[in-house]
Amino acid sequence: MAQEAMSGTSPEGIHPTYIYKVVLLGNTSVGKSSLAYRYVKNYFKESLPTVGCSFFTQTLNLEGGTVKFEIWDTAGQEKYYSVCHLYYRGAQAVLLVYDITNKETLNRAKFWLTDLEKEFLPHEIVIALVGNKMDLAAEREVATEEGEEFARTKDLLFMETSAKSNHGVNDIFMAIAQELLQREQEKASAPFPCGRSTVNLGESRTRTGCCQL
Repeated sequence: MAQEAMSGTSPEGIHPTYIYKVVLLGNTSVGKSSLAYRYVKNYFKESLPTVGCSFFTQTLNLEGGTVKFEIWDTAGQEKYYSVCHLYYRGAQAVLLVYDITNKETLNRAKFWLTDLEKEFLPHEIVIALVGNKMDLAAEREVATEEGEEFARTKDLLFMETSAKSNHGVNDIFMAIAQELLQREQEKASAPFPCGRSTVNLGESRTRTGCCQL
């Protein structure tokens, strides 16, 4: 079972501070490291395959509290598969990243989801399916609708991104932060456990759930 997010008080003493472990999973060369660099450092870096795991932090000051992400960028090579579960243990959120120009990487993301379903209880963590490399849309092998449909059937967040052009990168991390904060608010206000809400990252962003006001 995942550990609870650590919470405290922000320096201003007004909003709580939440620390969340966020893990990037996916096949090698789908752009996990580039996404992390773009989000944290706001520049594009084409990097060699990650060895083991890289670590980043990012802090967001939002209306509902301060969110500190501890981002773990895992290696995608097959030889590291046996140790990757050690990195996502205790996570509060996971990005399942695939390359829209490579259909096999979506299949691999589905494989990772199966592993996560064995490790975590339903709705215990926030999981986002991320189709990266939108800048190569002319070469795509995975239609947007295919990713959307799979995410919908599994109740995942979904967005297509480009680490190179910065398309959607901040948006998907923001959606994760907002979902995590909403869950904190629901846990604090609801006398009984509540089913998770859903997030639609399309043009008409809607949110439904049994605790929705």
